[in-house]
Amino acid sequence: MKAYQEVVGEGAIQLAKAADEVSRETGASIAVAPPLPLLKPVVEAVEIEVFAQSADPVRPGAATGFTPLEMIKEAGARGVILNHSEHRLLLNDLSWMIGRARDLGLDQLVCAPDPETSAAAAALSPTAIAVEPPELIGTGKAVSKERPEVISRTVELVSRISKGVHVITGAGIESGSDVSAALSLGTQGVLVASAIVKARNWRDKITELALPLLGKR
Repeated sequence: MKAYQEVVGEGAIQLAKAADEVSRETGASIAVAPPLPLLKPVVEAVEIEVFAQSADPVRPGAATGFTPLEMIKEAGARGVILNHSEHRLLLNDLSWMIGRARDLGLDQLVCAPDPETSAAAAALSPTAIAVEPPELIGTGKAVSKERPEVISRTVELVSRISKGVHVITGAGIESGSDVSAALSLGTQGVLVASAIVKARNWRDKITELALPLLGKR
């Protein structure tokens, strides 16, 4: 959801409910990541998994303005997104946070800009990696069509490091055909924000993007 005006307050809850309905009706595995202040209200409103958009490499204590992973867990989140291109982390902080999240029972979705960085992140054994070339994020130019080699190379390198790390794709994903193209390259899912948040009908757009995950067009 990022921090778009459309998902301020009640908007985040309504979008999450739309995703929840699509998941129940289609059987597609869908998770949402609302802005941090809305994490708990969204968790309480839906049955699908809810991820935090970020967290900080600190423990609870004297850390004004930071969000420890423990607070993410307490809010009821299933996991956390780490190292998004809009919220990057140092490698040592990323390593610490993956381990700490794992200890807390939180899934870790690590974003990476390219295949080589994805492979380095895979060595830390997160739950999943989302490869997202930052220059394509929010452009409507899907990485699965503009730079398909980024996906196939990432899948190849990550599988060499750890077959247990899932690979998903983000950046510019706008349509069901973009999702289908990504899946054909070996990715296991997609990470999407603006295409849904900015859509006229959230439910219809989520359905369009979810159906390819089920082998449907």
